[in-house]
Amino acid sequence: QVQLVESGGGLVQAGGSLRLSCAASERTFNNHAMGWFRQAPGKEREFVARINWSSGRTYYADSVKGRFTISRDNAKNTVYLQMNSLKPEDTAVYYCNAIRIATMIPVGSWGQGTQVTVSS
Repeated sequence: QVQLVESGGGLVQAGGSLRLSCAASERTFNNHAMGWFRQAPGKEREFVARINWSSGRTYYADSVKGRFTISRDNAKNTVYLQMNSLKPEDTAVYYCNAIRIATMIPVGSWGQGTQVTVSS
């Protein structure tokens, strides 16, 4: 399985910004996308954003549209999540994973994630 390492999380005041990075252990393919997910305490893991490696098309959860931007660097096997105008409800552990477009199922191993805490 693809191994992912997330970084960039931290403490930030509401309205602030953070940029998360996700480094993959190996190259992904054109039929894959890379996605960001998050899980708040006591809640289910939820989809945040994804980017198709081939087309660059992006998709976002309604809750983050207009505030978060996902991008990738193919040469570095890295995906980023620029988070602006952060809100307390964005507080969660953020994970990344490779997604097979045909099934929309994450195919990599879930890592430790990176904690994002937004204070009010």
